[in-house]
Amino acid sequence: MIGIKQMPESERPREKMLSSGASSLSNAELLALIIGSGTKEESAIALAMEVLSLADGAVRSLYNCQPEEFKKIKGIGSACACRLVASIEFGRRLAASAPANRVKFEIPKDAAELFMEDMRHLQQERLRVALLNAKGELIAMDDVTVGGLYSSSASPREVYSKAVRKGAYAVILAHNHPSGDPTPSDDDINVTRQIAAAGDLLGIYLLDHIIIGDGRYISLKEIGII
Repeated sequence: MIGIKQMPESERPREKMLSSGASSLSNAELLALIIGSGTKEESAIALAMEVLSLADGAVRSLYNCQPEEFKKIKGIGSACACRLVASIEFGRRLAASAPANRVKFEIPKDAAELFMEDMRHLQQERLRVALLNAKGELIAMDDVTVGGLYSSSASPREVYSKAVRKGAYAVILAHNHPSGDPTPSDDDINVTRQIAAAGDLLGIYLLDHIIIGDGRYISLKEIGII
């Protein structure tokens, strides 16, 4: 086994990052830096390759890995497994975040881009609401329900109670289809119309409902449902 210390200095992940930036590192090299050190039998890069093997060639599959799965790899203990999960979760949050005072929704694509990275990999259906001011700028974003659009907690009251508390002018809904196919069901359409009607009564308008698939979305506004 060739350890990282036996590599030419220019090829070691840490030195490579310092000299050429993080973008110059392979996925295995980035993971090796998170893992930190190898074992007597395997280098950090070898352990990183085993971590990547859990993804079956699709790095995004690591989004759903839990510490217990990483701990099955000999040489990765609880601390390292938690560090890997924490790094993946931080990356997910970073990809989904945007400064609230700069986010403005003008077309459905704006909303889809905000929701997409955070929601496309979820294995459980989730309904999320974006609260907007009169200029169409994001005030806040919050989950309404986890586990399905048709949960009892996904009532118009739950959607708009958050909007009332924040003084929102309008809302945009988003929910994901874990199957990856964003095609709306009849229930998606019916629930959307109920929520839109409730919003009209309150004077807090439902501007759109975005259904998130894997890298694809459908705007119910664009297809004429809202």
